[in-house]
Amino acid sequence: MDLSKYRPSSAYDSPFLTTNAGGPVYNDVSSLTVGPRGPVLLEDYHLIEKLATFDRERIPERVVHARGASAKGFFEVTHDISHLTCADFLRAPGVQTSVICRFSTVVHERGSPESIRDIRGFAVKFYTREGNFDLVGNSVPVFFNRDAKSFPDTIRALKPNPKSHIQENWRILDFFSFLPESLHTFAFFYDDACLPIDYRHMEGFGVHAYQLINKDGKAHYVKFHWKPTCGVKYMTEEEAIRVGGTNHSHATKDLYDSIAAGNYPEWKLFIQIMDPEDVDKFDFDPLDVTKTWPEDILPLMPVGRLVLNRNIDNFFAENEQLAFNPGHIVPGIYYSEDKLLQTRIFAYADTQRHRIGPNYMLLPVNAPKCAHHSNHRDGAMNFMHRDEEVDYWPSRFDSVRPAEQYPIPSCVLQGRREMCVIPKENNFKQPGERYRSWAPDRQDRYIAKWVQSLSDPRVTHEIRSIWISYLSQADKSCGQKVASRLSMKAAM
Repeated sequence: MDLSKYRPSSAYDSPFLTTNAGGPVYNDVSSLTVGPRGPVLLEDYHLIEKLATFDRERIPERVVHARGASAKGFFEVTHDISHLTCADFLRAPGVQTSVICRFSTVVHERGSPESIRDIRGFAVKFYTREGNFDLVGNSVPVFFNRDAKSFPDTIRALKPNPKSHIQENWRILDFFSFLPESLHTFAFFYDDACLPIDYRHMEGFGVHAYQLINKDGKAHYVKFHWKPTCGVKYMTEEEAIRVGGTNHSHATKDLYDSIAAGNYPEWKLFIQIMDPEDVDKFDFDPLDVTKTWPEDILPLMPVGRLVLNRNIDNFFAENEQLAFNPGHIVPGIYYSEDKLLQTRIFAYADTQRHRIGPNYMLLPVNAPKCAHHSNHRDGAMNFMHRDEEVDYWPSRFDSVRPAEQYPIPSCVLQGRREMCVIPKENNFKQPGERYRSWAPDRQDRYIAKWVQSLSDPRVTHEIRSIWISYLSQADKSCGQKVASRLSMKAAM
């Protein structure tokens, strides 16, 4: 019996999305969660397959944040927040913790110019007495997509065309036209904020909401903010072109030279705190990573200072092999139900195991400085000499015992299995407020960047119309100005 007629002529001829095993995918934008807001369920096979496949797309450099520079120093608590968290490294003013910090661009390759328009990574590894805490953030407080199922596609759209290896506006605007929540990040991406003059004059944000838990088990949602003491400074597009043409590593050089000269970069750490009982009082979901929290309602509270006073000793060992993971938390700090954060807990560790190896946490730059013990054994590149006879637990021949119990959030999780968008999208209010907060010349630069991008000859009339509609919903005059310069009608 000839079965060929029942087979597609190519492995890619399926008329619909499928898993790698050929199973149909009916929803490729929403993760499977407990209720509409999460947390995310590990049983979402397609999500895990999609992330795991994406994590392995590039070797050996990072898929994202490939271009970066690191420095070492310390974090010092300056204000008492022990009523909010039982984290040991935040226990009292004056307590210092060793850190290593890495700054980076997100999209382009390891040798790309640091002057390019891009979001910057701002990652801090705290070597605490209770293990490592990795606060992995960016130079802007929001992200393009709220659900990790769209994250691989987000990065692919921002990266160069796989055919020509050229980053192209039509690809970016095509993909994100399907994600209206991305407009808030574009209000940073097409603004001066994505052309920082260097790393020292750059803000940092934890981006996601986390939770702080005190010794009594009381939890608060928290957002982290880094503010440079030397001020925030940006470049114009023209300045960026000049700087990049002079030195494609200008930000790395500035960071290294400043520390070598004793001009140590410093940032103040602030937090915003929200009581979980207040989450539903806003017209947006506070755990939505495409939103910021209003500072007039949830003011910034000072916590401490970050000082980078030592350059790294070896670029490969302490920058290329340096690995961060949002899953690395310590007692007193916990994850929120933020869908994107929930999946980063898996994806970052998975990426590093692929990029560096299954034992990447044994490398000195990644290993905790405190005493530690696990029964994770063997595997590629495991260089630890261990002569114990017991590699399991529990055992009457092993004196290792469980750690003392520490509080974690105890809220009840309940809801149906769902693949859906959160109820309170509210995609346009915050980007409109941000636009209206700028001086007229800054608004003009933002509009000019939109016009330049939308003028790409491969951007269709439909895509232009969608973006003008989004911009108009955020701010009517902004949409009208962009439409006028493109000789189009603004959305009503």
